[in-house]
Amino acid sequence: MSLLGLCRAANLCSFGHNAAKSALRDRKARLCLLCGDASQRLCGEFEYLAETAGVPLHRMQVTSDEVKRATQFKAAVLTINDRGFADKMTALTTPNT
Repeated sequence: MSLLGLCRAANLCSFGHNAAKSALRDRKARLCLLCGDASQRLCGEFEYLAETAGVPLHRMQVTSDEVKRATQFKAAVLTINDRGFADKMTALTTPNT
């Protein structure tokens, strides 16, 4: 969550349906994140959008309320628009094998 807070402070992420959708369509997004409490419809829509844009999508175990505590934005979907932050978030959200 602290990484999301840093990313938000650097203005390198897009929060919410419309902003995340625009980031994916404009090819600015490097990673799409869905909260654990995202609706099935929202998940399906962003799975399609992320696949179409060639952007990895990760489902987080955190809720939109937890995202709000870390970033001051309540959103069930967000994109990270910077390669460095996206790589670090991917490393943190991918389970070790």
